[in-house]
Amino acid sequence: MSLLSNSTPRQVEGEFAAGLPGAIRIDTVSHEYSHGRESVAAVGPVSIDIPPGEFVVLVGASGCGKSTLLRLIAGFENPSSGRIQVSGSDPVPGVSAGVVFQQPRLFPWKSVGGNIDLALKYAGIAKPVRERRRAELLHRVGLDGTEDRRIWEISGGQQQRVAIARALAADTSLLLLDEPFAALDALTRERLQEDLRNVSVESGRTSVFVTHSADEAAFLGSRVVVLTSRPGKVALDLKIDLPRTGVDPDELRGSSEYAAIRAEVGHAVKVAAAA
Repeated sequence: MSLLSNSTPRQVEGEFAAGLPGAIRIDTVSHEYSHGRESVAAVGPVSIDIPPGEFVVLVGASGCGKSTLLRLIAGFENPSSGRIQVSGSDPVPGVSAGVVFQQPRLFPWKSVGGNIDLALKYAGIAKPVRERRRAELLHRVGLDGTEDRRIWEISGGQQQRVAIARALAADTSLLLLDEPFAALDALTRERLQEDLRNVSVESGRTSVFVTHSADEAAFLGSRVVVLTSRPGKVALDLKIDLPRTGVDPDELRGSSEYAAIRAEVGHAVKVAAAA
């Protein structure tokens, strides 16, 4: 089965406008963690330019520094050297990006709608508008009619949908996701991958997604960046030329192009981990 006339991924090229909303510039960034008198190099040096609207997947073996790089993009930590800019400015935690973690980190004493309302409040959305925005967000992640349900009354997959909706509540052009589906069963994970793919197209937000799965990277990304073992450096940077709209997910997963990309990414991860 073939979806494309040319199934070979190509190296990312072209101009880059760092000041545009959602654009990310990672300029010779390195980061170290201190343990007493010793320091551990986690990342770098890494240089990556991410244009607005791109869905970039950072993939690599455990401990390669991909989650560290995501935290640096979010502004939760400052790089030891080099510089990161989001939309032309230094990242500000909780402002520059919506972030989804491996665990949903929802407030269990609040309803589904209450969790979204709180995110809208912190995003500065006026109270009279919040009900409509909440309904729009829950519809976008496929949770219509769940606003009054308690967090313990919904499944783990639904909780992650709420976490994604909450991250989208912020008026940012950047969405960061740190292995959000890792703890879910295979069927739920595939369904949420498909939903996230659709959400990224509909919202137009720049997205950076962390995973250790070559299969997940090939399916989700419009671009895949493979990192070496610690300290993580760029081992492979590929544009993924698979259609993002108008194709059945099962057809996409069964295509020869998808199989070739998944195999290439998987091979690159193994080589990079052994380097």
